[in-house]
Amino acid sequence: MGLGYTTMMYDSTEIEAGISDTAACQYDGVEIGLEKVREAGPDRVADLVEEYDLECYCVMSEWLETEAAVERVVDDLDMLSDLGVNNIGLLPPQRNRQDDATVEEWFTLLADAATDVGVTPLVHHHGATHVERDDEIRQLLDAVDGLELLWDTAHYYPYGDNFPEGDVTDGIEKFADDIGYVHLKDVSPPTGFDEMRDSLSAGDFHLDHVINYFRSFTDLGRGTIDFEAVSETLDDVGYDGDITIEIENQTEKPLVHAKENYDYWRDIRPKED
Repeated sequence: MGLGYTTMMYDSTEIEAGISDTAACQYDGVEIGLEKVREAGPDRVADLVEEYDLECYCVMSEWLETEAAVERVVDDLDMLSDLGVNNIGLLPPQRNRQDDATVEEWFTLLADAATDVGVTPLVHHHGATHVERDDEIRQLLDAVDGLELLWDTAHYYPYGDNFPEGDVTDGIEKFADDIGYVHLKDVSPPTGFDEMRDSLSAGDFHLDHVINYFRSFTDLGRGTIDFEAVSETLDDVGYDGDITIEIENQTEKPLVHAKENYDYWRDIRPKED
């Protein structure tokens, strides 16, 4: 079970800093956005990943809002395969922008193309998108052959059986056979968080709701999620894939956050890891 970190807090001109910071904190792998790979150049990214002795766990797609976006991601899959990327994380369109049939058609095209080049296609259930809740995740996974799940602690939290408590382990148990990759991040829900969730799920993207909802994501251990239970349940269901800590709101001192989050997760893992 390898542990990775995201370069989300680094822009494309800082890609070396993001990768070198990840390596300095002793992570095993790194996750990068597809648009950063395009901007920095795949050769540059490949050289940096090799130089810092990391594995490229996942590249996250652009938002799949249009057919043109889907085609761009399909066109880049050969490049990602050459880069040695394990997984492509697929980000669904925004809520109420596309119907089920269109989303299923797009994800089938992407999953087939990714599988053909040896990259695992993953749907990332994500707040304010077409795929948020259990039933929506299940529907898409059942409809698309070869598609696996990028399961995320923070994005599952608002829709889990135990909300607003921090136990999200029901999501691991429900999708144990489908999880191909895991994101860890915490949530510190503000007052009215459930109202913000309901607003976004209804496609009512009030600016304050969007900002406050996504700003609630925080470092491991600084919110409500029980990560010891997450760790234990992943072991219980036999998950042995890679995990990435995805911190997206800490714009200052990203190296410090990378190290603190590494230490937090390693401290709660069984010592034999």
